[in-house]
Amino acid sequence: MAVPSWLERLRASSKTALVQDGKRKIHYLFQDGKEMAEEYDVKTGQLVSRRWREKNTLGGSGKWQVEVGDPTSLFLGDPESEFIKESSSNPIFMRKDTLSSFQWRIRNLPYPKEVYSVSVEKEQRCCIIRTTNKKYYKKFSIPDLDRYQLPLDADALSFTHANNTLIITYQKPKEILAAEEQLQKELKKIKAANDGDCKTQ
Repeated sequence: MAVPSWLERLRASSKTALVQDGKRKIHYLFQDGKEMAEEYDVKTGQLVSRRWREKNTLGGSGKWQVEVGDPTSLFLGDPESEFIKESSSNPIFMRKDTLSSFQWRIRNLPYPKEVYSVSVEKEQRCCIIRTTNKKYYKKFSIPDLDRYQLPLDADALSFTHANNTLIITYQKPKEILAAEEQLQKELKKIKAANDGDCKTQ
C-alpha cells in the first residue's frame, strides 16, 4: 500500500516543535538531508505554511521554497528583496489550505469569472488555469497527492472569483484527511517549547 510511505518518512524524520505567536511550528529533518518547516494555527489545527529546503551543490543550506502560505513573507528582512521587487500589479499565486481542501489564490486577476477555465490534466498530474482572453496561464501540481501517490480527480476541483482574486479549491481525498488526522495526533505528542529551546524527538 502506497499511502503509509510518506507517513513513514515523516515518522522517521527528526522533529522539533515550538509554540510561538499562536502557531505551532514543526521542523522536520529527513534522512536525505531535506528540511521541511510547517506552521499550524494552535486553535484550529489548520496548516498555515509549509516550506522546503535542501542542501545546495556545495553542501550548504539552500533557500527556503514556499509550498503553502504567503511567498512574500519569506523575503521580509531579506536585503536582496529590496532590489528585486515584482510589480504590485502582477498576479500573485499562493496556496492557502483549509482543513478540508487544498486552496490556491491568485491575486490581481481583474477579469470576470466566465473568462477562466480550470482543468485537471491526469497524465501530467497537474491543474491548468487558462483564460479565454489569453491574459493568464498557469500550470501547477498538488505535491500532497504526489507524495501519497493518489490520482487527480476533476470532480474535486472548483473555482470562484471575487475582489480581483481567483480562488481554486480542491477537496482533499479521504486518504489524505485520514493521514493528516493521524499526523496531528503524532505531532501533539512532541514536547513543544514556548519561544525557548526546542525538544527533538
